[in-house]
Amino acid sequence: MRRNDIKNNEIGSIGIGAMIVFIALILVAAVASAVIISTGEKLQQNAQQTGSDTQREIAGKITVKSVLIQDATQAFMYFESSAGSEVLDVRDITWQIACSNPDPNADGVAISTDNPGYQFNAGVFGDGIGGDQGTGELLNDAAAANNDDDPNHAYSEDVMGPTDDDGDGDFGDTNNDNSGTTFTGSVADAATETDTNNEAMLILPGENYVILMNFAAGITGNDCGINDLDINDQLTLWIHVEGGGSTYEKLTITDKTFGSELV
Repeated sequence: MRRNDIKNNEIGSIGIGAMIVFIALILVAAVASAVIISTGEKLQQNAQQTGSDTQREIAGKITVKSVLIQDATQAFMYFESSAGSEVLDVRDITWQIACSNPDPNADGVAISTDNPGYQFNAGVFGDGIGGDQGTGELLNDAAAANNDDDPNHAYSEDVMGPTDDDGDGDFGDTNNDNSGTTFTGSVADAATETDTNNEAMLILPGENYVILMNFAAGITGNDCGINDLDINDQLTLWIHVEGGGSTYEKLTITDKTFGSELV
């Protein structure tokens, strides 16, 4: 009679246990990898979105270099586009100035009819049109329609202001035409004057520009003219770029003389 000896062999069970542990490690690693990949994707998306927002907010802005008093109501602002900016269209850029003025009409008496208190003024950097703004046609002079840039639009620092076609030092040119007749207003001499359209159409990266801002123009009573304010008074300046960012500056009057800087 044959007898079978049955022995307990634990080697097989150890192998199965190791296999279970191995599979569990693979599953844990897969889950951990999925979490890490998902987290990495979210971080990458957030970083990319933050970078895009930052570039749009910072790169599409105007950097103010200095603001100098020109006269009792106007100031020159020297500026450039912020680092990383693309070409900016002057039609997409505006400035705003605000102040607290108790006596907007500068008569020495602050009364309610003068619209005292918070004052606000604004202007544009350009209309995208070189040359005349429409007054030349009044002269029946074909050349006049292409002359005279706007004095309160942006210019390259190399030009420093609107063209003066006849060299008399005045914008708007109260002159005479070929017949010798004197006109009042924007006059072009078709024979001797050539407008070079110096008004900036675009704000190019790395270039320096200047704009003459009139703080007392616009709606009657809305006046932040230098002559109406006192030493140590402040003006708030905003510059907005459509599709870009906004620049905010506080300007303090420390001196009212020509060429003094608003700091």
